Amino acid sequence: MIVVTGATGQLGRIVIEQLLTRVPAGQIIAAVRSPEKANDLSAKGVQVRHADYSQPSTLDSAFAGADKVLLISSSEVGQRLPQHKAVIDAAKRVGVKLLAYTSVLHADASALGLAREHRETEDYLRASGLPYVLLRNGWYTENYTAGIPGALGHGAVMGCADEGRISSASRLDYAEAAAVLLNSGEDQSGRVYELAGDDSYTLAEFAAELSKQAGKTLPYVNLPQAEFKAALIQAGLPDFVAQLLADSDAAAAKGALFDDSHQLSALIGRPTTRLSATIAQTLQG
Repeated sequence: MIVVTGATGQLGRIVIEQLLTRVPAGQIIAAVRSPEKANDLSAKGVQVRHADYSQPSTLDSAFAGADKVLLISSSEVGQRLPQHKAVIDAAKRVGVKLLAYTSVLHADASALGLAREHRETEDYLRASGLPYVLLRNGWYTENYTAGIPGALGHGAVMGCADEGRISSASRLDYAEAAAVLLNSGEDQSGRVYELAGDDSYTLAEFAAELSKQAGKTLPYVNLPQAEFKAALIQAGLPDFVAQLLADSDAAAAKGALFDDSHQLSALIGRPTTRLSATIAQTLQG
């Protein structure tokens, strides 16, 4: 039995879809905060169980009978560590044989502010004695393509990544990697995968590709970090989201989002999704 936590989230749903092409639906458990949002998964034969990171009492029953658990990192930045600890503790109590954790690229040395909670989770996982595998996911291309409507409206792509190269991949790429590992017959315990796209680009190159496909010139405007954060807040983003994105761009300028190991494509057995394809998909709606 394979448990996927956060199964109704953006990544979790795609992981479930990928698992359904590899294992019988009855062997998949979708652990979700709101089971009523997973009726479509139930209809496919997936077991749906209530599991809330912030309610540890729900986790033991959610993981009962499972051999493997995919811990998709919590979306609640700042509260991740206690929530992740609760999942790890429950997995250990019920005798899970392998816990896979979606960390962040080069978590042990990353300049990303959001890497701290991932590092702390990795440390706790190592100390737990629970067999684990780390999926250190790089940046999702969708993190940038989500800003395309705003860029089209303002006539420019804004950021503070300077000339930093970004080795992003699509959510589908990362989800497929998780499904491959969860279905692997090999012993994955203790392995660390640095997962990133095959190709890298600067935000200026992102803007150039977007301009080409949109049929209008959209320059890249590199701003100081504080100004970029302020622009994001003015665009309607919450302060903590603006802070996270601005910090990530600034870290990208120092190489935090670059990797050329090609471990992701090797794992999924195909090239990762190109930037141009994800931009095209976004523009097509």
